[in-house]
Amino acid sequence: MSSEKQRMVMASLSNLAKFLNIYQGWKQTIQNSGLKWSKNDSFKSFIRIFNNNHSELKDWYAKATSVLRDNERMFLRFLLLTGIRKNEAIESFNLIIDSYKQNKLNEYYNEELSILEHYRYRQFLRPTKNCYISIVPKDLIYKIANSNKVSYNAIRKRLFSNNLSVRIKELRSYWASYMVKNRILISEEVDICQGRIPRSVFARHYLKENIGELSNRILVALAELEQTIN
Repeated sequence: MSSEKQRMVMASLSNLAKFLNIYQGWKQTIQNSGLKWSKNDSFKSFIRIFNNNHSELKDWYAKATSVLRDNERMFLRFLLLTGIRKNEAIESFNLIIDSYKQNKLNEYYNEELSILEHYRYRQFLRPTKNCYISIVPKDLIYKIANSNKVSYNAIRKRLFSNNLSVRIKELRSYWASYMVKNRILISEEVDICQGRIPRSVFARHYLKENIGELSNRILVALAELEQTIN
């Protein structure tokens, strides 16, 4: 298990022990079994931040788009311009296609604000990782709507068969880094766009957004962002 998952499992078991009123026995079990809480590895985070390989990501993106099918290339572009998680992106990409075929795209995509309203669908709202909105240019939405659905396994196999690694997750960090470094968004706005509600006092009590102004800022930035990786 990853360190994050280990902590989650230990926390769940501890909470269950408290609920069942056997917490002291649980603590003894931890000691007897040599179980330990995994610590947040701040050093790994430090290394990740300073080992910036976004220049290599550009090379990968160019090679990946040259071997993928049209709809899969469009999916990579969708990932790049939204900054959402891989599974959310696949769910959203395919939902755009289904909604369009059912003449219900307007229930998902707010064309006036250029916003995909994920929060309207249960599959995007989970106990821990959520996805609320994505600001996407209209032209990309309608290209996706008229394309074919995508499968992560198919993309992964195609990349592997062309001796390319799967670096899809890194497009999310590329989006976030670009938005903050170029002062397009503050970190709290990045969090909201990527499905995180910040715990800071500022975000929870003082941050107020004009959604139209936020959408305009991001739409202007997306054209420039795409230029940096192509």
